[in-house]
Amino acid sequence: MDATFDKPKVSNFFYSNQQGNALVNMHNSDQLRSSQTSTSRSSESSDLGGTGKWAAKLLRECAKAISEKDSARIHHLLWMLNELASPYGDCEQKLAAHFLQALFCKATESGNRCYKTLTSVAEKGHSFDSARKMTLKFQEVSPWTTFGHVASNGAILDALEGETKLHIIDISHTFCTQWPTLLEALATRNDETPRLRLTVVVMASMSNLVMKEVGQRMEKFARLMGVPFEFRVVAGLAQLADLTHEELGLREDEAVAVNCIGALRHVSVEERPSVVRMLRSFRPKVVTIVEEEADFTSTRGDFVECFEECLRFYSVFFEMLEESFVPTSNERLMLERESSRSIVSLLACGGDGGGECERRERGSQWCGRLREAFSPAGFSDDVVDDVKALLKRYRAGWSFVPAKGDESGLYLMWKEEAVVWVSAWKP
Repeated sequence: MDATFDKPKVSNFFYSNQQGNALVNMHNSDQLRSSQTSTSRSSESSDLGGTGKWAAKLLRECAKAISEKDSARIHHLLWMLNELASPYGDCEQKLAAHFLQALFCKATESGNRCYKTLTSVAEKGHSFDSARKMTLKFQEVSPWTTFGHVASNGAILDALEGETKLHIIDISHTFCTQWPTLLEALATRNDETPRLRLTVVVMASMSNLVMKEVGQRMEKFARLMGVPFEFRVVAGLAQLADLTHEELGLREDEAVAVNCIGALRHVSVEERPSVVRMLRSFRPKVVTIVEEEADFTSTRGDFVECFEECLRFYSVFFEMLEESFVPTSNERLMLERESSRSIVSLLACGGDGGGECERRERGSQWCGRLREAFSPAGFSDDVVDDVKALLKRYRAGWSFVPAKGDESGLYLMWKEEAVVWVSAWKP
């Protein structure tokens, strides 16, 4: 359709709503439509039910209307979603609320401005303590992040066995929560405790004060464990491909491991081959990669396809949060707001730098790219046993499976849905 969408005012759709549960039972969509727009449309049934999966259905309809530039239907569906959605309701209401924001931004071409505002608000409202508490609580109730930590640490320890001088290049945004268990493992080795240098490459907006505190905590723990330890930070890079040997301070007598957790999805798709070659140039003994299992690259040219993949991934994520956290958890709310910003970036931001580059790729896609510079290292039986022991600490619903065919690595599963991929590679 060629209809031009008349951009509504934000206030028309984003006012406070406390009646989401009651409105789920509304059946007469003609009455709803007439209160929002004077456009005459044929009668349609919208029996949403009180307990069904109504959010995905309405969101899909809205995404389709935006793709077709159906102005009247966009107005109707945005209004209807706003009546039903709530960021403080059940899982369906939350899913609707966060996707509604992105769809509204897409329809009004306000995604870049909205994303910058959301990011600014988050940065002002989050302290290091609150972010650290959120990270640790998430690790306590869900293996979403600890799965990658345990498998990566095991692969690194296996690859660096017998080395006396270690250098780990950490390209991630985990506040170094991965490394205390590795330090403990080094301290309990039968042979001489090796020296460890940890270089953290910071691409996100963590302040120098935050990283200074992280470093002090790590140094204190290393002293407690009796591990000779050096901590440094590399920050201020415009893009990851700019990382150089000189900035990392690579030394000939050190065994190098590169650890990438959730960082490569922030690299633009066009830059990824050069980043892979850069990692190989560091001559590492092992490279560990952890990424969430979703494809936001091959679908980026088609809004509806990208929306479907985004909806699939975040439906699983929000359901997992619903079952892992208590309803009143502040940490859960912070994670949901982070997801909301990512959804806006993915669905509503153009290519002019308004939203961060966050184009996830599936493990199969990464395997194809990484094989151009590396060979799969695999995981030992001991590492697999460690992963099994980890998952036993969490509620039912979690499992893992090895990659099949030409793929490499392990997949973390939530109720039979792959959500996180971890792999290890060697030159």
